[in-house]
Formats: sequence, structure tokens, C-alpha cells
Amino acid sequence: MASTPAKDKKPAESRIDQDMIRDLASLLNDTGLTEIEWSEGNLKVRVAKTVQAVQASVALPAMAAAGAVAAPAVAAAADDAASHPGAVKSPMVGTAYLAPDPTAAPFVSVGSNVSAGQTLMIVEAMKTMNPITAPKGGRVARILIENQQPVEFGQVLLVIE
Repeated sequence: MASTPAKDKKPAESRIDQDMIRDLASLLNDTGLTEIEWSEGNLKVRVAKTVQAVQASVALPAMAAAGAVAAPAVAAAADDAASHPGAVKSPMVGTAYLAPDPTAAPFVSVGSNVSAGQTLMIVEAMKTMNPITAPKGGRVARILIENQQPVEFGQVLLVIE
């Protein structure tokens, strides 16, 4: 009987830990990150996913185009709020929630009187709920975000007067 190479032989041990790469890829999906890097000794692994930007062009009716003019006014209001002494800014990047759960009433609304240390909203970051508390007592003059809106570090969330 002639000897033939066995097709079911395993190749030599690879230096790449495929389970670890799968875990890193899963971590990317769970956190919303686009890239993660891990190293140990001389081994360095970088897992990245590409994000494709989709550009759409839509013709706006005359009334909708008139409403688009309001967008710069909203941006200007947010800029004014940033310099307000009662501006409450996000301490982190995350998702803001105005209520403790989807069926509950919001923590505060415009016109609410708040005291220092009172919870105003929650910012979720990496699956951790972080309460945002009032730095001082006063009345909520403006809420500049919507429920479940992504927020950036330093973004003004609301204004207390």
C-alpha cells in the first residue's frame, strides 16, 4: 500500500489564538467600538471593523426646508447654554436617559425645582448607569437633550437657574 499524505492531519500549532480574536471581535460588537488592540510579549493583535458612511440626498419640500433654518438656532442655544453658570455637562460619552426606566416619569422636566445632589438623569457608559446629579439647587430652565440620545463628554445636558 502506497503512503499518501493524510488529509486529516492538523497543521502545526498556530501562534494565533482564534478564540481570543473571536472574544475581541465580540467585545467590539458589545461596546460599539470600531477597533481594539491587545498585546502580550512580542504578540500584538489588532481587531478592527470598518464603518461605512451612507450618504443620502433627499429633496426637501418648501416647508421642510424652512424648518431646517431652525437647526442653527438650536446650535446657537446650546452654545449659549455652555457658558451659563448653571449648565450641567456630561462627564462622559454615553447614552442619556431622562427617566429611570422606559415606563417611568422623567427625573426632572423644565420648570422642576431641584436641590443639590438630586438625580437629574442617567448616562449609560459601557453598560454602567451613571447618575447625573444637580451641582446646585434651582429651577430647571432648559433640557437640551432627548431621552436615549447619545451624548459627548462636556456636552451641555440641561441648565439650572
